[in-house]
Amino acid sequence: MENKQPSVLDLLIETHAGLERQGPGSPEMTRKALGFLDHIDQFSLSADLGCGSGGQTMVLAQHLAGNIIGLDLFPDFVNVLNENAQKQNLAERVKGVVGSMENLPFEKEAFDLIWSEGAIDSIGFEKGLAHWHGYLKICGYVVVTCPSWLTDERPAVIDKFWTDAGSGLDSVAHNIEILQKCGYQFVSSFTLPEKCWTDHYFIPREAALKLLLEKYNGNETVEAFVAENRDEVELYAKYKQYYGYVFYIGKKI
Repeated sequence: MENKQPSVLDLLIETHAGLERQGPGSPEMTRKALGFLDHIDQFSLSADLGCGSGGQTMVLAQHLAGNIIGLDLFPDFVNVLNENAQKQNLAERVKGVVGSMENLPFEKEAFDLIWSEGAIDSIGFEKGLAHWHGYLKICGYVVVTCPSWLTDERPAVIDKFWTDAGSGLDSVAHNIEILQKCGYQFVSSFTLPEKCWTDHYFIPREAALKLLLEKYNGNETVEAFVAENRDEVELYAKYKQYYGYVFYIGKKI
C-alpha cells in the first residue's frame, strides 16, 4: 500500500485490522447479552455476522459449546479471526469465512444463534433481521447491536453524520417493533455504556490513526481520513446523551 495512493476503504481496513473491535463494544457487554439466552450449552451452531477480526467471536466461543462461523466481507479481518482461533486452540470450533450478510451462504434453519455487533446497520436493521430469520431454527436467537436514538431530541448534526455514513438512526421503541414485525419475540434491549466507545474503540483506534499518519506522512487522503475519525470522537463527546449503540435480543417464533 506504500507504493500507491490508498483509498478510504484501504485506510479503513488498515486502521481496524489490528484492533480487537471494529466498533463500540466490550467483552463484558457481549457476556451480558449472552446472559439473556436460554440453554446456550445446547447450541450446536452459531453465526457471528460482520464479525470483523473476531473480538466478540472469541468471547462467544468461551461460553458456547458448539461451533461458530464468523462471516465478514473483508478477507483481512477474516484472516485475523482465523489466526486468533488457531492461537487460542479454538480452530476446531471457530471458523471465519468471507461472505455477505445480505446473501448468506448457509443452509436455511441451520443456526441456534445469529450474532452481529456493530454491523447490521450497514445493510439496514429491518432488511438484516428479515433475511436472517430464515437461517435460524425455531426458537433460535438473534442478537445485534445497532446505533439508535436514545431521546426524542435528535440533533441535526448527528442525524447528518449517521446518514452520511449510510446508517439512518431510529428509536429503540421503533427498532423493537421492527424486530417483532420480522418474526421474533422481543427478549431484551440495553444500551452500551460510554466505555464501550472510549476505552474499547476510540482509544485503540486513535493509536492506529497515529501510525497511519506516520506511515503516510503528508498524504492528504490519509489526513482527511484521520480528521473524519477524530470528528466522530468529538461528536460523541458532545452528543452522547442523544444516541448510542443498543443491543437488541429476539427469539424466532
